Amino acid sequence: MTNDILRFATAGSVDDGKSTLIGRLLYDSKSIFEDQLDSVERTSRSRGEEQTNLALLTDGLRAEREQGITIDVAYRYFATPRRTFIIADTPGHIQYTRNMVTGASTADLAVILVDARKGLQEQSRRHAFLATLLQVPHLVVAVNKMDLVDYSQERFEEIRAEFTDFAAKLDVTDLAFIPISALHGDNVVERSMETPWYEGTSLLHHLENVHIASDRNLIDARFPVQYVVRPHKADDPELHDYRGYAGQMAGGVLRKGDEVVHLPSGISSRVARIVTADGDLDEAFSPQSVTVLLEDDIDISRGDMICRPNNRPREARELQAMVCWMSESRTLTPRSKLLLKHTTRTSKVMVKDLLYRLDVNTLSRDEKPAELGLNEIGRVALKSAQPLFVDEYKRNRITGGFILVDEGTNATVAAGMVLDTD
Repeated sequence: MTNDILRFATAGSVDDGKSTLIGRLLYDSKSIFEDQLDSVERTSRSRGEEQTNLALLTDGLRAEREQGITIDVAYRYFATPRRTFIIADTPGHIQYTRNMVTGASTADLAVILVDARKGLQEQSRRHAFLATLLQVPHLVVAVNKMDLVDYSQERFEEIRAEFTDFAAKLDVTDLAFIPISALHGDNVVERSMETPWYEGTSLLHHLENVHIASDRNLIDARFPVQYVVRPHKADDPELHDYRGYAGQMAGGVLRKGDEVVHLPSGISSRVARIVTADGDLDEAFSPQSVTVLLEDDIDISRGDMICRPNNRPREARELQAMVCWMSESRTLTPRSKLLLKHTTRTSKVMVKDLLYRLDVNTLSRDEKPAELGLNEIGRVALKSAQPLFVDEYKRNRITGGFILVDEGTNATVAAGMVLDTD
C-alpha cells in the first residue's frame, strides 16, 4: 500500500446515480463489511426492491433513505493496492448546492455524473462550473445509465460534444469522459464488454492512475501558526527554552536551516528543527502537520505566518473574492459585518461592495446586485480589521480560501475564494 491519497467528489443532477456509483465502487472493490452489506440488503428487500440498492451505502440519514435522495455530504473511504481514496458524495438538489461546495472544496478530482437519457442538465452545468471555480484540477464526466440507452455510442458522443462546448467557457485543465452503468457495474471497476467501441479505461483505473503529485504547490512555502508549544518539565533542561510553532504546511517546502521570515513582524530567522510525533524531519511539505523551531526567539502567536523572505503572501486588509452564500436566515448585503476565518487567523470584516452576482447556468453577470441569497455566488469587496496573508485561490487553495461566520450565531454563512487584493 502507498500513502498516495486521492480525494474526489461526485456531483451532478438529482437521480443521476451518484450514490449508486459510489456504492458500486465500494462493492466491486470489496471495500464494505459483511454487516454493512447485510443491512443494505435487508433495507432493499423491505422496500420491495428486486436488486440490492447500493446507494444506501452512502445515504446514511433517515430522511435520505426515506426520500431516496442525498441531503448531506457523505464521506467514504476505500483503498486499492495503488491508492487510498476519500470520496465525498455530494447532493444534487439545488437547495443543497452549499453542501456540494463543501465536499468539492478539498477534492483533487470531481466526477460529474450525467444521465445518458436526459443529457446535460442545469444542475450538471452548475456543479461543473462550481468544480472549476473551486479549482478542482481534474474532471471526469461519467455518462451513467448507458444500459437504458442500449449502450449507444452515438448518444455518448452527443453528450461528450455538448459538455465539451460548455467546458470551453470554463477553466478546465484535465477532462475525461467515461460511459458507465453504475447499476450493473459497466466500466466502473472493470472494462465492460457492452461498450466495445469505448477505448478508454474503467473509472477506477482512471482514479488509480490520474497524476495529482504536481497539483500541489511546492514552490510557495506557507506555514500558518496554529499553536505555540511551550512544554514545561522541571527535570528536563532541554524543555526550559523549548518554543515550537505547531501547524499544517499550507504550501511549499521548509527545510532545516532555511532562512524564513515571520509575518506580520517581518523579522527573519532560520529553521532550527522540524519536529513530529515520530521524530525530527529534514524537511516538511504540504499537507504535513509539524512543529517548527526557530533559531531566534520571536514573538509569534496563532494566526501568524512563517514563509520565505523573498516569497511572501500578500499582506492585505482589502481584497476581492468570489463568495458562495450558504445562509438561509440572512442575506449578504453591502455594509454587512462578519468574521472571516483564513487559515488560522480570524478577523472582523465588512462587505464594502457587491460587485456582481453570477448566473451559474449562463455564466452571465448581474452587475451591482442588492444582495446575495442562499446558494448564490458573487464577487465581493471586503475590508478586514487585521492584515491577512493571502495568495490568489488559483495559486494556493489553502491560503486563498476562507469562510465567513455570523458573529451572533457563530454559524458559517459563506465560503470564499480570493481573486485579488486592493
